[in-house]
Amino acid sequence: MKIAGLFAGIGGIERGLHAAGHETSLLCEIDDAAQIILGERFPGIPVSPDVRLLQDLPSVDIIAAGFPCQDLSQAGKTAGIAGANSGLVSELFRLVRDKKPEWLLLENVPFMLQLDKGSAMRFLTDSLGDLGYIWAYRIVDTRSFGLPQRRRRVIILASTNGDPRDVLMADDKCEPSLLSPNGWACGFYWTEGTRGLGWAVDAVPTLKGGSTVGIPSPPAILMPDGSLGTPDIRDAERLQGFPANWTKPVENLGGKVLGRRWKLVGNAVSVPVFKWVGNRLASPGTRIETESSELQPGDRWPNAAWGWNGKAFSVSLSAWPKRTRRQHLQDFLKYDLHPLSIRAASGFLGRAHASTLRFPEGFLDAVEAHIMLLNEES
Repeated sequence: MKIAGLFAGIGGIERGLHAAGHETSLLCEIDDAAQIILGERFPGIPVSPDVRLLQDLPSVDIIAAGFPCQDLSQAGKTAGIAGANSGLVSELFRLVRDKKPEWLLLENVPFMLQLDKGSAMRFLTDSLGDLGYIWAYRIVDTRSFGLPQRRRRVIILASTNGDPRDVLMADDKCEPSLLSPNGWACGFYWTEGTRGLGWAVDAVPTLKGGSTVGIPSPPAILMPDGSLGTPDIRDAERLQGFPANWTKPVENLGGKVLGRRWKLVGNAVSVPVFKWVGNRLASPGTRIETESSELQPGDRWPNAAWGWNGKAFSVSLSAWPKRTRRQHLQDFLKYDLHPLSIRAASGFLGRAHASTLRFPEGFLDAVEAHIMLLNEES
């Protein structure tokens, strides 16, 4: 199939779809650093700089769009679907109205399902229905595809001719049982410690584009041997399913290169998720018949649903379509951790002790031991 990739970022959706045999005809991305990466990694494919200036699209089968999530994210501004960033999805619908491709593929954060009592999702599904599309969505976890990153995202697929349920709802393996933290590398956000932690056993928590004030905030990893640090940017790229150094071309821009690379990687999508979608688009399965009920106005949006013509129906599926064999986090990492600084570790420890959060046994002791070791070495 031919793809037009809008809000393309660093090309995660497109790389995944390409791995399944599809081809891209046009990319659109406003970030200058991301444009450099797209030009380097997808040579020969035109890159348009602003979706608002696009007057037309080439003839394509799929429009793919990981539209901006800043206004929908729990960690962002939560301005809703009408926010300055996330509201750009209306530009997508403008282009769809003119071109009417057979398939639309959208991606965003799960928080959009509950933000403003679900009005963002209602806007999207109503818009798709008005355009004549049958739609389906599902929350999918990156860990399902073999990467040790706990990253849940809403994948929305809509079609004028096919049935998106045969793509998104034909596979389900259920989430495995939780591991005990003992003996495994565990990821967490050292920038937190008062209200949350982002704790993940044998995985890192969701990689972020940065803090609310624009500072890169990679997660920390506590290794089984007690060492504590943040992952190398090359491992961060790999945790999203890209080859190491995928974002290296931005070094030509100068400035705070590492910060820009972290932002691009944190805002990207996980490549294997869209390879799965691409494979299912090429070879649809048979949707799994599960318990379902019609959603009424005001009902909470479930983890998976489908609908058409103003109606919506819940579907009982897990966030794990596959259960791909994966390396444990400590084996996956190829590059040395960057030791968490005394200042960062001490700040986290202070917040943790002042909070009412419950922490895994021995965790705070390990952070304190890390601080003591750094003090001895300095």
